[in-house]
Amino acid sequence: MPIELGPIRPPSEAHSLLIRVTRNCPWNRCKFCRTFRGKKFQLRPVEDVKQDILAIKTVVDHIKEIALKDGQSTYLRDAAAKMFHASADDSTRLIAAWVYSGGTSAFLQDANTLIVPVNDLVEILTFMKQNLPTLTRITSYGRSKTAAQRSVEDLIKLKEAGLSRIHIGFESGSDAVLKLMDKGVTAAEQIEGGKKVKASGISLSEYVILGLGGKPLWREHALESARVLSAIDPDYIRLRTLTISEDNEMWGMVERGEFIRETDDEIAVEERLFLENLNCNSNLVSDHVTDLFQEIEGKLPEDKAKFIGTIDRYLALSPDERINFKIGRRACIYNELDDMNDPVRRSHVDAAVARLTAADKLNEETLYELMRGFIV
Repeated sequence: MPIELGPIRPPSEAHSLLIRVTRNCPWNRCKFCRTFRGKKFQLRPVEDVKQDILAIKTVVDHIKEIALKDGQSTYLRDAAAKMFHASADDSTRLIAAWVYSGGTSAFLQDANTLIVPVNDLVEILTFMKQNLPTLTRITSYGRSKTAAQRSVEDLIKLKEAGLSRIHIGFESGSDAVLKLMDKGVTAAEQIEGGKKVKASGISLSEYVILGLGGKPLWREHALESARVLSAIDPDYIRLRTLTISEDNEMWGMVERGEFIRETDDEIAVEERLFLENLNCNSNLVSDHVTDLFQEIEGKLPEDKAKFIGTIDRYLALSPDERINFKIGRRACIYNELDDMNDPVRRSHVDAAVARLTAADKLNEETLYELMRGFIV
């Protein structure tokens, strides 16, 4: 029996089992997001979710049977790999890949599982743990506003039932930016919701979108995001870079001059100001293909100087060298600044720069299209 799968999960949940508890997003008005546009939000019936969990258990049990038949009861990975390659069904392949990767984590879809009545979500979490006993970590997306509306006691119930981490689309700590993006939450509510999650003992991961304020609001976006996140002190802060596609509401805003995008160099300055003013004890991660500085990863406050040093090192490069690095990053040839010293990688990037120069396409729009190509 196929299980129902939603469209997204965080990059950090790449090896997690996906369990769809809700469909789409209950807010669905953020101008930078296109994922659920035109789709109705629904709570999936608890019994339907349970049926998916039982279907997953059936596949897992079958993988175990294959392993036993092959005389390799301690090598489930081989059996999972066989099933993955033998099946054309996306659900079965997902489950097989999950078993292959260890079968320890699950992610609850879609955009805001926290909106599910607490007792229903506890029932689902409990059922998951009972039927998939290898699970040690269960995570989910949630909205700050919804977290703020929950009591700490209710969040503790979810923690005790097995919810390990909540991923929150924080985006910005600036009320002006939040209003511009129709985020439906205030900075004060971001703080309240984040602090409640922290008080419950659930791990909290907050996502910041660099460039979300555009040129007029870049400074406020950086400073207010740093202030609000410092007040929350989340376990993780994850960086993203604004990417606008043609089916995104912001595309029209850009065309009408209502939103002025920042260049990579301007976003680098914004990111530096944000990091400089962060005062918390969070793990900082830049783990998305759109991020210019994926090497910025570590612990605050210990690694703050290193993070800022990376950006300063980039900003100190000559204009031609900055262009080279940006092309290399946007083409996924470079992962970090030191990759510019790799002769093989450098030769590929130099050739790309030469081709773009000859075609008169070595400009900010080309760089942006290269980044956008990983999203659209």
